[in-house]
Formats: sequence, structure tokens, C-alpha cells
Amino acid sequence: MSEANVVIVFHSGYGHTARQAQAVHLGAAGVSGVKADIVELNGDEPPWPLLEQADAIIFGAPTYMGGPSAQFKIFQEATSSKVFPTAKWRDKIAAGFTNSASRSGDKLATLQQFSVFAAQHGMHWVSLGLHPGNNSSKGTEQDLNRLGIFLGAGSQSNADEGADVVPPEADLKTAEHLGRRVATTTLQFVRGRFASPAVAALVE
Repeated sequence: MSEANVVIVFHSGYGHTARQAQAVHLGAAGVSGVKADIVELNGDEPPWPLLEQADAIIFGAPTYMGGPSAQFKIFQEATSSKVFPTAKWRDKIAAGFTNSASRSGDKLATLQQFSVFAAQHGMHWVSLGLHPGNNSSKGTEQDLNRLGIFLGAGSQSNADEGADVVPPEADLKTAEHLGRRVATTTLQFVRGRFASPAVAALVE
């Protein structure tokens, strides 16, 4: 059976989003038949060949002032010359995650930017796939998706606490769920492509 390659590419300002990225990687790598790589954007040239060979790319960045960090946007804009002209990411699976200090923090705006970015490259977006948690009298802060986000995985890290303390375990488990969901979806996508000669011909 065909295997699937998933790459998590992210920027982290203070380490909180890095912990979230590691949880996404843990979820993706735990799916049998999936190879998962993790790439932190630190100012060096991104590994374009690795991203081109991926079947799925999961984007991550902290939310600053209602959008992704400047470092992540540099990466986004670089794809306009490195990726977009030749449609190298077309028909790959895509998803996203983000962290901010407050519960909302306009994280949805960042995830929306990620999804539009993916659409510009002709990718297929995968949502979080979880009902909102902690939204009833029986809910708790330990619920998955306690922040009630549908488009991707969100986490909340108190501004005065370091990455050794936050994000909370529930948010990391939510990120792990996203990685597992994307990996499973990608595996189905890749195997379905090669199982159908008609579909395989369309993507060649």
C-alpha cells in the first residue's frame, strides 16, 4: 500500500506554538503508513524540495495582531515565486493551527488566512473535525477543542507563562487530534488516487 508524507511547517515566537507543532507531529506520526516531518521557520531558507514532495502540509504560526507572525508571512510570500508559478502544491492536503494569549485572540483570522493561502495553491483544506468542548454545564477545561474552533486547531497560552507551562494539555491533545486527522485523510487520499486509474491519470 502507498504511504503518505506529511510536513508540519511553522513559526514560533516564544516556544508556545512550537509545543503545539510537536503535538500535531505526534498525532500525524502515530498513524501507520505515514511519514511525518516537522520544519521550523527560523530565518533560513525553507526546505522547498521536502515541501514539494509532501502529500500534506500543515501550517502553524502564532496569531499576532489578528494574523500570522511576520516570519510566517515571509514564508507565505516566498511561495509566490517558489511554488505558485508551477503549481507545485496543487492537490496536496492542507490544514492549520495557531496559538495566542487570549481565548479568542482573533485566531480565526489566522486560520482563515491559512485556508485562503492553501486555496491559492490549489490545496484541499482539512478542518479540525471536533465539536466545541466546554460549552455546557457538563464541560470542563480538559475538553478537546475547549476554545470552540472548527477551521483548525487553536491553543491559548497565558502571556505571563512560558512554554514549559502552556499551552494546556487539552490544547495539545486537540493539536494531536488535528495531526492524526490530517494524516488519516492524506493516507486515504493518496491510496484512493492510486487505486483508481482514472483518478491517477487526472493528477499526472
